[in-house]
Parts: sequence; structure tokens; C-alpha cells
Amino acid sequence: MTPSPDNIAAIATAPGRGGIGVVRVSGRDLMDIASALTGRKLTPRLATYTDFLAQNGDILDQGIALFFVAPHSYTGEEVLELQGHGGPAVLQTILQRCLELGARLAQPGEFTQRAFLNDKIDLLQAEGVADLIDATSQQAARSAVRSLQGDFSSAINSVVSGLINLRILVEATLDFPEEEGVDTLEQNGLFAKLATIQTELGRIVELSKQGQILREGAQIVLVGAPNVGKSSLLNRLAGEEIALVSEIPGTTRDAIRQELQIKGVPLHIIDTAGLRETNDVVELMGIARTQQNIERADLVLLLSDASTFKPFWDEANVIARLSPSIPRLFVHNKIDLSGRFDQEVVQGSTNHLYVSAKTGDGIDSLREKILEMIGWHNESGVFMARARHLSSLSQASKHLSAAALQLGALELMAEELRLAQLTLNQITGEFVADDLLGEIFSRFCIGK
Repeated sequence: MTPSPDNIAAIATAPGRGGIGVVRVSGRDLMDIASALTGRKLTPRLATYTDFLAQNGDILDQGIALFFVAPHSYTGEEVLELQGHGGPAVLQTILQRCLELGARLAQPGEFTQRAFLNDKIDLLQAEGVADLIDATSQQAARSAVRSLQGDFSSAINSVVSGLINLRILVEATLDFPEEEGVDTLEQNGLFAKLATIQTELGRIVELSKQGQILREGAQIVLVGAPNVGKSSLLNRLAGEEIALVSEIPGTTRDAIRQELQIKGVPLHIIDTAGLRETNDVVELMGIARTQQNIERADLVLLLSDASTFKPFWDEANVIARLSPSIPRLFVHNKIDLSGRFDQEVVQGSTNHLYVSAKTGDGIDSLREKILEMIGWHNESGVFMARARHLSSLSQASKHLSAAALQLGALELMAEELRLAQLTLNQITGEFVADDLLGEIFSRFCIGK
């Protein structure tokens, strides 16, 4: 894919009213557009206070114009930025004037796509731009900035560099079999180097999994019989009255979703309809949706009423409905009525927490346990990762493991090393299909 020769324009600031709004233009020969808009010749990289003019010379707005020459700009092309008053009508008028002067409306993410295609940034850095805009917590924003600065790319490129050195050793042995051999490979430390690369790639995978949690959050589903305190627990975790609480069974008939953060980690908490035998059509629909949410959960909190000393999940056969791959935590609520104290009990392979949603006893321990069970380790240097990154990292790990088993077949080892390198290069965008690029950049903002 090569950059389009068209000049593109878009409003680069968020919709709505604001003190300042920005219209951005990128392409070639933009000085003509700049002169027509401002009535003057702009000095590159110098902020110029000026009028923005209509075709007949009327003043559309007053603001600051900035002109950047290629390749010293965000996109690597000539870029014109017009900073005017942030009213929607004003910005639309300036944008329309740019379109009259030959630019076309930019597609979502097209500015950043051009930056990638012009080698200003790699694909990981481009995705870091979108992740920074979409970050919902300070921790997620910090991780996105690290990707934007190239930390994730540097880690991947370091592994690729090591793979290239390994491939050189193996290929040389294949080219000169009478002079080289397995013994020579061992002397050159190939297998130790391969193990080092596998360790480093494993570290990247772990940091990327943490980043995926930061980026997408985890889905936590509250499951239990009516009146065990699911809604009360949701309200306690959220710190506000989100769900309606009542002593009447079946009050919650549909899933209530709430986004919240625990130590900067985004979570999607879902309070579901209570599981019980019922003939109420609406309540049955809610229970059916509960089952659907359970199937998509990253963690299920199985709530029971500690004051009754009778867990509901045996009677309702809840555990039998859970996929073995879904982590679950048994939470015994209402210890303020049972006389128990907040604690964690391990029974075989299951964890049980005793809490009170009413008083808050044990809630801090519950928060910590939730983070632990979704796989959050609070490590430094987390990489903001997407599903495609984790998929490629997993494939590369498999290729390296396969290469380590091909001691007696160096041709196969060389091929596995080549495939591992190719897979990692897809992450940074050195080798990537055009349709994937289109999918990635289509999710960006129009003006970015």
C-alpha cells in the first residue's frame, strides 16, 4: 500500500463546542491552499495569526495557521493546521473552504495511516495513537504512551534481531555442510541463544497480556440466587447506587452493566438476574441472558448468603453449567448477619471469600482477588496489546519451540526460525496485508 496522492482535510478536534478547534490538511503543494485561505505566504513551522478567508474575500474566522514542509510533519507530507474558534459551524465552514480548494475529506485514521506509510511511525506506534485516545485510566494512558514512543516496537525488534543472527548460523551450516555441523552450532552457542530469545519472547507475551487487560478490561459476572446481595455488591464495588436493591425476589430481571476501575485496571461488572425456578416469562428471559453473560465471562463471582449457611449453587446446579475454562470465585455475602468475619478460605482448588456488601467488610480483599484471578500482576513496563499482537506472539512462540526440536533437521529449524521472524514482523507492520491495515486504521478518529 502506498500513500494516496490526494490532499486530505478533516476537523482534528473533538465534536462539540470549545475554545479552540483545529482543521488539519495533509498532502502536496499545500502552500497554494494556505495562501488562498490566509491571503499570505506562510513561513514554515512559524505560528501566524491571520484571517481565514472565503473565496470572495470575506473573513470566515481568525486564528493561527501552521505550515509544515515534508518530511518534517506528523504524516511525512506537507501539513497545514488551522486553529480557529471551536464552534461546530465555524470549523465546518473552514473545512468546506479547504474542500473547495481541492482537498477531499479524510477517511478515519488516514492521517496516521499516511504517517505509517511514509515511515514516520511503525504499526505498533500507530496503534498506540488510537490506544492513547481511547485510554480509560491513567495506567492505560501511560502504557499507550510507551507504545507510541516505540518501547513495544523496540522489544519486538530486539527479538527479531536475535532471530536473524540465529538464522545466519543455521543457514551457513546448511550452505557449507562439510565445514560446519551441529558441533559448530553448539560451539557458537546457538541453542543457548535460542533459549534466551524464547525467554525474552515469553516476557513480552506476559507484559502484552497485562496490556490487553488494560486496553479491553475484564468482564466480571455476578451470579447467584435472588436476594443474596448481587446488586448490593455491585453498588459497593462501584461506590454508588447503580442497581436497584430490594427484598423482593426477582427485582433484577436484566443484566446491569457497570464499568469501574480497580487500581487503574478497567473492569466490566455485570449484575445478572437471580437464578431460581420461576414461571415469570420476563424473569426467565433475564435468566437466559445470565447464561449468555456467563459464557463470555473472564471471571464469575458465585454469590451466596452466608447468613443461611446454605449455598445455592448445589441446588441450582450452577457449577455444572459453567465451562471448566472459566475462572470462578465463591463469594459468601452478608457476614454482618452470620457473625463470621471477612476471610479467604481455600477448599481444594476453589477459593471462598467472606464479605459484607452492606458494611464493606472484606471488599478490599475481594478487589485484590479479582485482579489476581483475571491475571493482573501490576508489573511495570506493560505493553498495550491487541488480540492480533497476542495471536502473532503465540504463533512465534510455537515456531521457536518447534525450531528447538529440529536438531537433526536443520532445514526444518531454519524454516521455523524464518516463520517466527515473519510473524513478529507482522506486529510492527514491516510485513502486513493491505486489508489488515484497512481494518486497523478504519477504527481511528476521522481527524487522526
